[in-house]
Amino acid sequence: MSSSSSSETRLAFAHPSERSVATAATDALDRISVRDHTVEVEIGAFQAERGVTQRICFNVVVEVKPLSGPIDDDVDRILSYDRVTEAIQGALAIERLALLETLADRVAERILLEPQAMRVFVRIEKLDRGPGALGVEIVRARDGAPPAEIALEATAQPELVFLSNPAIASPHLTGWLDQLHAQGSPLVLCVGASDVPAPQVPHKMAQRRIDLLAIEQNAWVLAARDDRCVVVETRTELDWAMKNGQTCVWAPSKIVLDSVDTPSAQPRDAVALAAWFAATFEAREMLVIGDEIPANASVPLRAVSAETKTL
Repeated sequence: MSSSSSSETRLAFAHPSERSVATAATDALDRISVRDHTVEVEIGAFQAERGVTQRICFNVVVEVKPLSGPIDDDVDRILSYDRVTEAIQGALAIERLALLETLADRVAERILLEPQAMRVFVRIEKLDRGPGALGVEIVRARDGAPPAEIALEATAQPELVFLSNPAIASPHLTGWLDQLHAQGSPLVLCVGASDVPAPQVPHKMAQRRIDLLAIEQNAWVLAARDDRCVVVETRTELDWAMKNGQTCVWAPSKIVLDSVDTPSAQPRDAVALAAWFAATFEAREMLVIGDEIPANASVPLRAVSAETKTL
């Protein structure tokens, strides 16, 4: 094996700080690092990884632009270690993730929002999936654009509407959608399961999935009633659709199962589950057409009859 190949192999398994040094440009940059930062989270694409936590270990190196002028021993003038661990915590808090690659990319993206950060190396390893550490490592660099906000581009607050089965079948559905669109807010529609009973099984988690899928079947029934309705299942799809004026019908399985803040409402309590979802948007209110309002909802709810023509 050539010395060049040997060096590349060694660097592939070395700490990210060594890769940072070996691949540094001529312009001198300072470096800060967080080593062996271990947390327990639920993560993974396999069914066996759902409902359990596992240890994942972070090693992060950030190349930072040197400060001009004296630091004056002022922590507010530097990119501190806390900002790195906060980036990790923030990325983990959004939703349950299946892939380490996604998590690493989100951590790197958050760190590069810091004005001083120029390049970041993120290595994440699962410690409990085998006899060794299984992981990924990515490198991301600032593209020269000014730092963006950590949140997605601001989107107008959506209008959340729950439609009962009589409302889905109502001849007023098209008129309701016309009225809702006229308000100018992004529109997200939620439904419950159809009146046809879903299969029943004794396994609690399996039943939860079956009940969520029953809601999704009914979401497609609603979408078939009006071409403006698009079934969406991820938060990314929802954000894109709302920004582009699409009427979304919420398919809840992925968001509910991947939620860090697991809803207490069960799929059979569909209005309560939709109210939990509305709260994730900090919605001003949720409109319920043709169903009863549950108690103790965390967002204001307004109910109208499925017989009404004007909302």
